[in-house]
Amino acid sequence: MNDVAGKRQVLITELFSSGIPRLWCPLLTHYRSDGTIDIDRMHVHFNHVVPWVKGFLIPGSTGDGWELTEDETLEVADFAIQQARTHEISLLLGVLKADVETMKRTISSMIKMLQKNPTEKEDAGQILQANHVCGFTVCPPRGKSFTQPEIEAGLSAILDMGMPTALYQLPQVTGNEVAPETFERLVQKYSNLVFFKDSSGQDNIATSDVYKGGVFLVRGAECSYAQWLTGTGGSYDGFLLSTANCFSQNLSSLIESLEKNDQGKAREISERLTTAVSEVFALVQPLPYGNPFTNANKAIDHFFAFGPSANTIEEPMLHEKIRIPHDVIQATGAILTHHSLMPEKGYME
Repeated sequence: MNDVAGKRQVLITELFSSGIPRLWCPLLTHYRSDGTIDIDRMHVHFNHVVPWVKGFLIPGSTGDGWELTEDETLEVADFAIQQARTHEISLLLGVLKADVETMKRTISSMIKMLQKNPTEKEDAGQILQANHVCGFTVCPPRGKSFTQPEIEAGLSAILDMGMPTALYQLPQVTGNEVAPETFERLVQKYSNLVFFKDSSGQDNIATSDVYKGGVFLVRGAECSYAQWLTGTGGSYDGFLLSTANCFSQNLSSLIESLEKNDQGKAREISERLTTAVSEVFALVQPLPYGNPFTNANKAIDHFFAFGPSANTIEEPMLHEKIRIPHDVIQATGAILTHHSLMPEKGYME
């Protein structure tokens, strides 16, 4: 183990004293009718998910991290920090911004939020650990024209801040992708690069033979879950899935089955979820607003919140102050029923 990898392992042990959770959730951001953030609703939803999930990314793409204003980002982050303190979960704070300077400014603002007394000099690492924050999640600067050296320089500027960092591969939004060789150079240089998420569905870094140096790898693509975990022939240490907002118990059971080498049960859960999720994602794909991760999970969560009769309840609000169409909600309910995934009762009832 080289010096950088050794320092990374020490940092990971400090940040995750009970080990790194294998299942992570990018919690949805809920809104009131006027479009303001509904923190009370987020509390209820979080309490529904947390028995099965001990790692959260807030705000992630599914939580509208790219759409939130600076003030909204900090409002959601403040909610997340309170939950982390109360429930002692592992929290990655999402810093999903288009350019490096905005990322750096947002990270600095979040650190100030965590300080009990901003006038006193406190060690940032100790502040994070005291609040169960295990790092800041960033993507490469957004833009299709960025070269690998430019992507590396942008990410290096973030990592040079010295904060524990999670790198998020999301070419669907950023328009670019961190190449395996670029990732390897960052891993070799920065011990504070501790976490990597890939939602591209291409899995180029995880399946490559580049040096990964003990960075914890999680998959965010929504399909064929059972085949991807290490220990069962896969390339990832865990999952960070939008559908953990809705299917947290199923996904937790899938991971437990894999750990017990119950391949049959894991495959059954995986195939049922893959089919149902792909059908709901297809429903929301034509919507000209929001993103498929958010829209699909809000449609599914509507039934987990209000039960089988949720299609009689006003549809969920999106960040754009538009509600998901009623026909999408109706069709989502039919899909959940068909695949025996409809809850008997909603957590809001």
